[in-house]
Formats: sequence, C-alpha cells, structure tokens
Amino acid sequence: MAKLLEIHPQNPQARLLKQVVDVLNTGGVIAYPTDSGYALGTALGNKDGLERIKKIRNLSKHHDFTLMMRNLSHIGEYAKLDNNAFRLLKKILPGAYTFILQGTSDVPKRLLHPKKKTIGLRIPAHSVVQAILELLDTPLMSVSLILEGYEFYDINDVREALENKVDIIIDGGYCPPEPTTVIDLSSGDIDIIRQGAGSVNILT
Repeated sequence: MAKLLEIHPQNPQARLLKQVVDVLNTGGVIAYPTDSGYALGTALGNKDGLERIKKIRNLSKHHDFTLMMRNLSHIGEYAKLDNNAFRLLKKILPGAYTFILQGTSDVPKRLLHPKKKTIGLRIPAHSVVQAILELLDTPLMSVSLILEGYEFYDINDVREALENKVDIIIDGGYCPPEPTTVIDLSSGDIDIIRQGAGSVNILT
C-alpha cells in the first residue's frame, strides 16, 4: 500500500521531504507532481525501481526515460552539449521542457536510446520536485504517468491507479496533465519534436 503524503506545493514540509528521499535512497518508486502533470520516479542507478516503473507503464525496454535535475550545475556529468546548447538551456530552464541530448558514459546504458545514445533531460519549475532533488543529490529517472483508462487530474485518480504499485504518492494539489515541449539538441541543431506546455517563441 502506497503512503500518501500531502506536501505543500509552494512551501514543502522538510519532514515529509525527508520521508520521500529516504524511500528513494533505499530503492523506492514514487508518484509525484511536476509542472507538466504527474510522473513516476526512482533514483538514478536504481535498476529495480526502473523495472518496476516499466512494469507499471507497460513500457518496452527501448522507452526513453528522462533525467529530472535540480539545475544545470552537473549537466556535464550526464549529457554532452556545446556552448550554444548550454546557453539555450540556461535561458529557458527551469520550465516545462524536455531536452534530448547525447548522453555521457556516466548515464546507465539502459537509460540511453539504444541507437542514438541520447538521454532526455528536464529541470522542472515545481517547488516540490526541486526540494526533493536538492535533498536527494542525484537526478531522478522519470517518466510521465500515463495509463490507459485513466486521466490523472487529481490525487484520487493517482491513488486508484497506483495504490499497490508504488511506495509513495505525493499529493501536491491540482496538477493537470500537460505534456512538456520536447526539443532535440543531440545533432547540434534545434529540432522541436513536440510542442507542449513550454513556449517555443523563446527559441527565436
């Protein structure tokens, strides 16, 4: 049975954040709110957690996971990017964007696209996620919470679908599903794969 934690979306409570991080540090899986709807996450390098998420979502072994990061300070450990790409990320993040970048050798191979060796990367504009990442001190491996037959507009939908499948469900208030804008920078060009919540006007 998943533990439900009501964490304030603007002022996350430290004792509740510690519970979340303790679970992540011991191999747990969480359902959590982001600036683009609910997501499933586990700590970077947690192979068992990754397999649990794949089972929940019924994902193929080739599905792209996203690294949720707190800021750009350690991006060079996980992704290869030139000065132009770094300046673009610095200009528009945090926000509802997913960037596709060439992964480095520090990224577990099972997270990289099998042919392109790319990784998705996000720096969300959500206080709860930012607070978790600050305490966790490592990225989250994450995917959007999408399940056939469910629309995750409130916490009751999330609980109904995941009550016996994850360790913690975070109630961060109203969190409508709205996909991120996906931008592929892996070739050196700016390629908009999907236009979502993040404005593309800022790219010009």
